[in-house]
Amino acid sequence: MSSLLLRQLVLAGVIAVVSTASWAEKLEFKQCVTAALAQNPDLTISRAQIEQAEAAVRQAAGNKLPRVNLSLTATRSNDALNAFGLKLGQQRVNPATDFGPVALNHPDAINNFNSRIELLVPVYNGGMVQSYVDTARAHVRAAQSGDEVARQQLAKHVLMAYQGVHTARAYIKLAEEGRAAAEEYVRISDKLLRQGMVVKSDVLSAKVNLEDIKVKLVEAKNAEAAALDQLALLMGKSLDEPLDVGEPVVPALLAGSAADLRAQALNEHAGLRALRNQLEGAGAQVGAARAGKKPQFNVMLRQDWNDKNLGLEASSYTVAGVLSWAAFDGGVNNATIDRAQAARAELAAKLRQAEEGIGYQVTDARRKALEAFDKIGAREAGLEQAREAQRLIKKRYENGMATLIELLGAQAQLDKANADLVAARYELAVNRAELKRAVGVLSSEQI
Repeated sequence: MSSLLLRQLVLAGVIAVVSTASWAEKLEFKQCVTAALAQNPDLTISRAQIEQAEAAVRQAAGNKLPRVNLSLTATRSNDALNAFGLKLGQQRVNPATDFGPVALNHPDAINNFNSRIELLVPVYNGGMVQSYVDTARAHVRAAQSGDEVARQQLAKHVLMAYQGVHTARAYIKLAEEGRAAAEEYVRISDKLLRQGMVVKSDVLSAKVNLEDIKVKLVEAKNAEAAALDQLALLMGKSLDEPLDVGEPVVPALLAGSAADLRAQALNEHAGLRALRNQLEGAGAQVGAARAGKKPQFNVMLRQDWNDKNLGLEASSYTVAGVLSWAAFDGGVNNATIDRAQAARAELAAKLRQAEEGIGYQVTDARRKALEAFDKIGAREAGLEQAREAQRLIKKRYENGMATLIELLGAQAQLDKANADLVAARYELAVNRAELKRAVGVLSSEQI
C-alpha cells in the first residue's frame, strides 16, 4: 500500500470520527430524563394502566344510570298457542272465526313484528354499584401512584446510565495514561537491558504489562458504548442515532436524620400510596360483597308495538317494579364476603411489610450515601500516596535499585487507587439518588 493511499485512508477515518462526534446529539441530564419520561415503553404501559382504571370508573358509574334498550323481533309461527297469542298481541282476534276448534288447533302461520322500547331504572341495590365505583376510583389512584413509582425508578436508571458514560470515560482516560506508563516501562527496561542492568525477562514482563493495559482500554471503551446504548434505550431512541452526554451530575445529599427521612417516606413514597389505595379498594370490595345480602329494587318501563307487517300498530305498555332478595343462597354470599375480607387483610399485611421495607431502604441508602462521601476522601488520600510511591520506585528502577516487579506493583497500586476513586464518585451519585428514590422525592429537579 502506497504512503499516499495510507494517508488518504487515515484522513478519511479522522473526518468520519470528527463528523460523527460533531453530529452526535449532546443532552444534559435533565433533557435525558425528560426524553425518557416521554418515550420510555415502561411509562407507556403505566399510562395505559391508568387509562384502563379510569375507564373502569366510568363503567362502574354507568350502572347507576337508567338503561334504554331498543329491539325489533320478527316471528313466524303456526304453533297453536303462539299463533293465537301473536294474533291477540296484534289486536286482530275475531270471536266469530278464531274460536272454532279448527282455527284454534290448526291455525295458519302468523307473521309478527314486535317493536320495543324498554327503560330499566335501578332504584336500590344495597350500595353495590357505589362500592364498585369506589373500588374503581381507588384503583385509579393506585395506578397513578404506580406511575409515579415508575417515573422515579426510571430517573434513577437514567442517572446510572448517564453517570456510567462519564465513569467509563474516566476509566478510558486512566487506561490511556496506564498505556503511556506501560510504554515508558518498556522503553526504560529495554534501555537498562542494553546497559546490562536488567535481564531480558524484565523487558518481556514490561511488554506483557503493556498488552494487559491495552485490553483494559478496549474494555473501558466497550463500557462507554454500552452505557450510551443503555441511555438511548431508556430514552426510547434508536441505537443507530449518535448520542452524547453533557456535564456529569452529583445529587445533593437529602437533608434530615434517618428518623426524619423515614417519616417523610411514609408520607410521600408513591409505592406506599399505591398500596394504601389498593387497600381502600379492597375495603370497597367488601362493601360490594355485603350488598349482595341486601334486597334490590328496580323499575322497568316498556312500550311494545305488534304488527303483521313492519309498523307501529297495536300499541301496548308495561310497567313493572321488581323487588328481589336472596333469602338463601347456600352460603355463597357469605363466602364472597369472607374472601373479600381475606383479600383486604392480605393487602393490609403487605402494606405493613412495605412500610417496614421502605424504612429499611431509607436507612440503608442514607448510610451508603454518607459512606460514599467519606470513601471519596479516603480514596483521594490513597491516590496521592500511591502516586508518590510509584514515582519513587520508578526513579529507583531507573537507577537500577529496584526490580521491575516492584515497579509494576507500584503502578498497579496507582491504577487501582485511580479506579477506586472513579468508582467512589459513581457510587456517591447513585447512592444519593437511591436515597431520594427510597424517600419518594426523586426527580430531575431534585438532582
